[in-house]
Amino acid sequence: MQIPAIPANEIERLHVLRALAILDTQAEERFDRLTRIATRMFNVPIALVSLVDTNRQWFKSCMGLQVSETSRDISFCGHAILGNDTFVINDASKDPRFLDNPLVTAAPHIRFYAGRPIRTTHGFKVGTLCLIDSQPREFPARDIEDLDDLATMVESELAAIELATMDELTDLSNRRGFIMLTEKYLNYFSRHQLHASLVFLDLNDFKIINDTYGHDEGDRALQTFGKALKQMGRSSDIFARLGGDEFVILLACTREQEAHIVTQRLCNHLDMIRQQLRQPYKISFSQGIVEFDPQQPKSVDQLLLEGDTMMYQLKKASAALMGK
Repeated sequence: MQIPAIPANEIERLHVLRALAILDTQAEERFDRLTRIATRMFNVPIALVSLVDTNRQWFKSCMGLQVSETSRDISFCGHAILGNDTFVINDASKDPRFLDNPLVTAAPHIRFYAGRPIRTTHGFKVGTLCLIDSQPREFPARDIEDLDDLATMVESELAAIELATMDELTDLSNRRGFIMLTEKYLNYFSRHQLHASLVFLDLNDFKIINDTYGHDEGDRALQTFGKALKQMGRSSDIFARLGGDEFVILLACTREQEAHIVTQRLCNHLDMIRQQLRQPYKISFSQGIVEFDPQQPKSVDQLLLEGDTMMYQLKKASAALMGK
């Protein structure tokens, strides 16, 4: 059995997937409608909207299958997101990549598979709209075109979710998306007695960048900072742009002292980027770090307020020392 390779942009891809705040949510008619249409249009017993997470593929919509997820290692969709076109397997029992796959040798006894990658508005392939049959079959060009049309509808629904939960400029979560995701995380941390740290970030002298180099360059600075957050982070962390030049990170299973180490690594990474891009300005930030204690759990709003207050106090003290 061939295990799916990992995409070159995996870290960013996973951050975009998490920012959608769609994983482990309830079934929705707007997605179920499309998988129902797919089973009828192509006369297949199974149609899925599958999202490829770190170690699993999770089904946002699942027609004809009684499970909500499977391991990514045995997934067909993990292979499908590696390409740009519809991934078709006519008979998995005769394909050396899949013939001994547990999904082929046991239920649902996959023989035919067709999966069209599902992309976000910025082109990240987060999953597939896929068709499955227990019988081998052909899939001519006309069927591929029809599946592409349905997949485009799935992408339209994802785009609506993106608009509500993601920051368009940086591809990070927006405030609403961050709160939705973090509420789930904090409930999990409370149940399992895990610590975490919230880091409230505010860019230093961002107005000067805008005034000196223009708003387009200011936008590029925000994008550079957002990309640096994703590059330095883990797939288990949550990053968001709250608005303007304010950002926030939720570091899973991280104590306050460890969070300070993470922010220092971020400073070093920004300096390296500055040298590589030969930026005429420095991107730096002030921070407020608040630890989440599962013994005395706080809400997302409480953590944000405390982080913001701490960041402001430290920024004010730093400015006083520098005589600003």
